[in-house]
Amino acid sequence: MIFGSTTNLEEYDFLEDKIKACFDFYKENDMENMETGIHKIDGDDLFVNIVEYDTTTPENRFWEAHKEYLDLHLMLLGEEKINLNFLKEMEVLDYDPEADFQAANGEKNSSVDLKVGDFLICYPNDVHMTALQIDDPVYTKKAIFKIKI
Repeated sequence: MIFGSTTNLEEYDFLEDKIKACFDFYKENDMENMETGIHKIDGDDLFVNIVEYDTTTPENRFWEAHKEYLDLHLMLLGEEKINLNFLKEMEVLDYDPEADFQAANGEKNSSVDLKVGDFLICYPNDVHMTALQIDDPVYTKKAIFKIKI
């Protein structure tokens, strides 16, 4: 996983072109005002899902990982905590290939707090639990770029 900020994207020049295309899309579009839902960038190879929700507690959320896509979570409004662990450290449950959703159970290894402009890239072995409140529940708007691997 890679945790960073859009304020210093020049430090991430080593990233793959598809990941850099996500940052280009972010810079070229008013994503804070983009409607929720899926927006295609390069067909099924690269798209972004704009989501809005109020953050909550871990008891109301679930663990997930993906096999076919990388996730690039980019905070547009609000804030959230994302709990993390590695797939090998978790109880691996059913995989839904149509949704590219690997369910899992277990405990967190660490967590990151995403504020506006922060991003987190999750690779296939990075299990994550999103939409968690940092202190109190807050309204959040986030872009989740899906990058085919």
